[in-house]
Amino acid sequence: MSSRFVLPSEEVLRAREKLVLDHFRDEVAHDWDATLSTFPHPHYEVIAQMVVHDGDAAVRQYYTDTRVAFPDQHHELISFRHSVDAVIVEFWLIGTHLGPLGKIPATGGKHRTRMNAYFIFDADENLVTERIYFDQLSVLKQVVGGIDRRKPSGIAKLLQVVRGMLAMAGGKPDPRLTETTPPSLDD
Repeated sequence: MSSRFVLPSEEVLRAREKLVLDHFRDEVAHDWDATLSTFPHPHYEVIAQMVVHDGDAAVRQYYTDTRVAFPDQHHELISFRHSVDAVIVEFWLIGTHLGPLGKIPATGGKHRTRMNAYFIFDADENLVTERIYFDQLSVLKQVVGGIDRRKPSGIAKLLQVVRGMLAMAGGKPDPRLTETTPPSLDD
């Protein structure tokens, strides 16, 4: 059992870093096979939505849905940190809302949203989870900003967005994200 106070070797940290950077690069290139190959079992946790995408098919659908909504989605790295069992990346996620996002119709608005992703590794150095944190309201405020509310067509689009948001609201959070166990801090 390893201590939560001791980082892995530099070699392990460099290997994790390369894997995460490859993962980011392959996502931007829409190379889903390469991206998914960074996991033995693909698993995403999107905390803002309290949703888990687990397994190859679910993660591929997540990629498809987000790239239909934001086909030009890409990122700018802000910082890159290592922990005992994770790589923590802070970045800007950037995109233009050109397709439906769930039940929210395309607005044409752009967003640049500050995010964090935790790439969590198991004891055998396998990537087991990408856990993403961001402010969903920040994204929505920005993409709605692309609607011209001075025109009747803009008001109609804004109403469609509100209806879409309401239709998507109220789902139950994934229990894997709510039924947590506090860590043992005894040494």
